[in-house]
Amino acid sequence: MSHDLSPTDLSAIDVLARALDARDARFDGLFFVGITTTRIYCRPVCPARISDTRNRRFFASAAAAERAGFRPCLRCRPELAPGGGRAQMDAVPRLAQAAEHRIAAGALNGGSVAELARELGVSPRHLRRALERELGVSPVELAQTHRLLLAKRLLADTPLPVTRVAYASGFQSLRRFNAAFRERYRMAPSAIRRTPHRRAAARGGPGVPNDEPAEGWLRLTLAYRAPLAWDALVAVLAREAIPGVECVCGRVYGRTLRLDGHAGAVLVTDAPNATHSHIRIDVSPARVPALMPLLARLRRLLDLDAVPSAIDAHLAHVGPERLASLVARRPGLRLPGAADGFEAALRALLGPRAGCVAQALGTPVDAGVPALSTVAPDAGRVADAGADRLAALGVPRRAAHALAAVARGVADGTLRLDPPADAAAVRRALRAAGVGDATATTIVARALSWPDAFCATDRALQRAAGVEGARALGTLAERWRPWRAYAALHLRLAERSVAELR
Repeated sequence: MSHDLSPTDLSAIDVLARALDARDARFDGLFFVGITTTRIYCRPVCPARISDTRNRRFFASAAAAERAGFRPCLRCRPELAPGGGRAQMDAVPRLAQAAEHRIAAGALNGGSVAELARELGVSPRHLRRALERELGVSPVELAQTHRLLLAKRLLADTPLPVTRVAYASGFQSLRRFNAAFRERYRMAPSAIRRTPHRRAAARGGPGVPNDEPAEGWLRLTLAYRAPLAWDALVAVLAREAIPGVECVCGRVYGRTLRLDGHAGAVLVTDAPNATHSHIRIDVSPARVPALMPLLARLRRLLDLDAVPSAIDAHLAHVGPERLASLVARRPGLRLPGAADGFEAALRALLGPRAGCVAQALGTPVDAGVPALSTVAPDAGRVADAGADRLAALGVPRRAAHALAAVARGVADGTLRLDPPADAAAVRRALRAAGVGDATATTIVARALSWPDAFCATDRALQRAAGVEGARALGTLAERWRPWRAYAALHLRLAERSVAELR
């Protein structure tokens, strides 16, 4: 039986080779590969041609690779990997990666470098030094690049006025936006718009699949690697939806969100065409000022950065035969993530009772969609309510105490339920808070988007796999690494389909 969640703890070389061959970015920084013919070591996401398996050596850290006589690749630059092993010397790359992740989600759009540094537990000077060393830019320069790229996209793909584009991209003034755009791109923002956009009229209202967004709503797209089992993903989201916070209408998934003080709604559906694979996003007017963190969270929620061709090929090959048939039935199955880590914990711990808690402790919102009326309560609100209030709302006493403990940890910053937190450490913290084994694994899989999250003691999963006992399931699941969470989801969906037919 194995509950390990970190690939760095694995001894099986073929498991690391699978992640390497897939170039799965979620394993970046957790191991390195040295090529014996060139004496160069790389990250698992290196764009260079994949080497022959006989010429590979795997290392848990960059330091180990260099001690073995390998030098860093000039293309993938191992020094930029998020983590680079567990050694103290890798603390600076880990800090730079965490800072880049938060900046990309808009941490400096209205916030200061000092505030971000405090959140990361370092001084502003050390944060600037880390980013300069690892990325070659300052925090402010990195934030400006993200803002300008989003602004360029909004100018090219939406009818938003230039003023609204400036603020939606995270700029605090139109003057700064115009100056930065002209300096970086050597043109005025209006020059990006070669043809005028036709302003859409509502047809059927929000939540109804239309060719055009409703009046006032903003339409964007997010790309993914095909295939995408959208109907299966939506079915899972619908089954676990918190009433008032989430809804599913046909093939459209909708939800409320509060980010950067702005509450609103977003509607998502799959909309591939002949040349691009992308999902379509309709954003309510209230959500437009916080687009950067919204887009980052939606990518995580819908698992849009997965490499389905590699995952499916591996799971179909290693068996058992039943799993291969399930993969063939649902190619491109994605692992549902979370728009908010604490919300994922609330849903996993409370199940059907999550709706009652959301209605009692959440915040009402007029999102323009009748089925979306509430923003889920944050950790601080639940921590203030405490276990007794949760129990009074109908939550079983044990779950109430566990949720209250998790809420306190998230609220005071001792427990982080979002990437790039360490999956094994988060799981241990959840177990210490009284969260059950299977539930803790579910929270890690969703909140951290961890593809190898797996719990062999889960009896429901044992039944779905057709084995008896944790030892048998753990042995079987070793072949599924490093994507055991996907295999588990395939089996659960099949078991539910059979149960619904009975």
